[in-house]
Amino acid sequence: MAGRLRRLRLGIGAFIIAAVAAGLNVPAADAAPFAACVKDLRAAALKAGVKADVVEAAFRDMTFDERVLRFQRSQPEYRLAIWDYMAFLVDEARIADGKKMFSVEAKSLAAIEKAYGVDRYILLGLWGVESDYGRLEGDFFLPRALASLACAGKRPGLFRSELIHALKIVAAGDVKLTDFTGSWAGAFGHTQFMPSTYRRLAVDFDRDGRKDTINSIPDALASAANYLKRSGWRPGQPWGFEVKLPASYKGPAGRKQKAAISVWAKRGLTRADGSPLPKSGSYGLLKPAGKNGPAFLVTRNFDALYSYNAAESYALAIAHLSDRLRGKGKFVKAWPTDDPGLSRAERKRLQELLIARGLYKGEADGRMGPLTAEAIRAAEKQAGLKPTGRPGARILRALSDG
Repeated sequence: MAGRLRRLRLGIGAFIIAAVAAGLNVPAADAAPFAACVKDLRAAALKAGVKADVVEAAFRDMTFDERVLRFQRSQPEYRLAIWDYMAFLVDEARIADGKKMFSVEAKSLAAIEKAYGVDRYILLGLWGVESDYGRLEGDFFLPRALASLACAGKRPGLFRSELIHALKIVAAGDVKLTDFTGSWAGAFGHTQFMPSTYRRLAVDFDRDGRKDTINSIPDALASAANYLKRSGWRPGQPWGFEVKLPASYKGPAGRKQKAAISVWAKRGLTRADGSPLPKSGSYGLLKPAGKNGPAFLVTRNFDALYSYNAAESYALAIAHLSDRLRGKGKFVKAWPTDDPGLSRAERKRLQELLIARGLYKGEADGRMGPLTAEAIRAAEKQAGLKPTGRPGARILRALSDG
């Protein structure tokens, strides 16, 4: 999700592991304080110049949405192991769907790449990670979600400002109030812009007179391209590539510690796929799983992806998905775990097996919440495994073989 909302963000992960947050106990806001806060928010919106009819419509029958506080405490980019995060964001289904969408939107993607210099596969990967190609844009009514966060969440000043920006978007005629749904934190549309970022960087690429990232795919993708361009994206430069480190490597690491490719060559790094290193460029060494996992040399373009959501796992998911959509293969080196993460289809299969065993009474939808975790722990105990509640390959295999 693009914008200033860094560690309060839950984009596509909100829909994949939504029930994790839904299982947290968060007290509801008292009616009287919330009503007083809403009254103050209405006054602030009017003072900021939002049209009275828009304010009236947005705040009509306003109630507190305690779900947003639950979601605020669950952020997959920071809570999940990198191999779990990558497994469900870059799975075969998302790759296949992305290739289909590439065919559908090929003309727009080519035009946007020409206009902004941002690689079309990167945009496609970002779209896939942010909203599963528009399937999961969020179902929170934004004025209600933002008002609830402004009145009872962390960083109330930020959400108060985002609420006013959201109402100004409606007042400008770009988005209809009835269409204004998105994530719990206020991000909306195919590429999940925060309202303030939208007002600063959204573009009307289809030239219909409205900047509509909810209903217009060209507007959404072009707006994301504009964001990346403003964040330092360099046309024609890759995001990076996987590398092999010398067994004795003890040199610098970190995407910010960049050096010329010739320096990395002298340090003994080679491309993991055996192809030659590029002849020029400045790169930083990324080791998202430590010394025993895959390693990557990354450019400033990776940093631009990072700026979209301040998480290296997030940027790597977009980067890797874009490569897979381009036709490249999986990482050469495996993640350092003997219990790999599961794809969305595998998570659904796991739930089906738990249901068959009578351990899980929820829906087999691939979303891993507290009920699924409890069922997994029960299954692990039955199989003689350490009870973790984590959806991994080990318990899936045990249930499949049992």
